[in-house]
Amino acid sequence: MKSPYDVIIKPVVTEASMDMIADKKYTFKVATDANKVEIKKAVEEIFGVKVEKVTTMNFDGKLKRMGRFEGRRAAYKKAVVKLTADSKTIEFFESMV
Repeated sequence: MKSPYDVIIKPVVTEASMDMIADKKYTFKVATDANKVEIKKAVEEIFGVKVEKVTTMNFDGKLKRMGRFEGRRAAYKKAVVKLTADSKTIEFFESMV
């Protein structure tokens, strides 16, 4: 059994993700092996909110070059969590807006 803090890695703070907060949608970088049920439970436990829906996206690491050296960015998984209408907001994101 994974800890909720192992599932949720960090919040994604971008212009697009900040615009979605008005619709009670919050974006997180999550563990690549986490499923939607685990993500829902982790967000509910950490922030004390009610989750309606979880949407996930997998991103492959891009190949990058610096001169003659090649490297690869890390692959990651992103989750957009939609809260129920009667749920409270996540205070962490409110300070960002």
